[in-house]
Amino acid sequence: MNHTIAPGRNSETLLNYVGNVSTASIDQLLAQAENKLNQQDTTTLSTRKKVFKILVESFQNAYHHLDRLSPGQQDTSVNFKLEKKDFTYTVITGNPVRNSKIKDLKTVIDRFNAMSISELKDYYITRLSQGHFANDEGAGLGLVEIIRKSGKKISYSFKPVNKDYSYFSLQVRVSE
Repeated sequence: MNHTIAPGRNSETLLNYVGNVSTASIDQLLAQAENKLNQQDTTTLSTRKKVFKILVESFQNAYHHLDRLSPGQQDTSVNFKLEKKDFTYTVITGNPVRNSKIKDLKTVIDRFNAMSISELKDYYITRLSQGHFANDEGAGLGLVEIIRKSGKKISYSFKPVNKDYSYFSLQVRVSE
């Protein structure tokens, strides 16, 4: 099952980046996002911190799980977007993934989406205590943290690029 969030008509785009990424570009994007968030005087500090933590986890997931297409194939860009509508922020990331990873990725996200916040907390603590910092299931602790911080399920979709790759889009909302 694919889950998607349609952008609102009156939403304000605080950050929109499409292109290649490196740790330096992510640092720069996070600095820009933090600056934009700090300008949101109608948003509580607590909400701004949650959004920023979700951005960090989302950017890291997109960067570390990016499957680069072969040269000469379609665009290998990532997409990072932060929108605000009323008192809700939407963080959207996108990156190419191998089609062979889609089934497992869906299974992991759907499993985490089905857990309660307390179950996610227990899972997170257990995984950390076992030394599972790089989750062997492909995604993992970063996704758990995103759901825990937002208090909402992750929405996602896969758009086919070619026979080997799809473009994976991840969306999460944070409300006051």
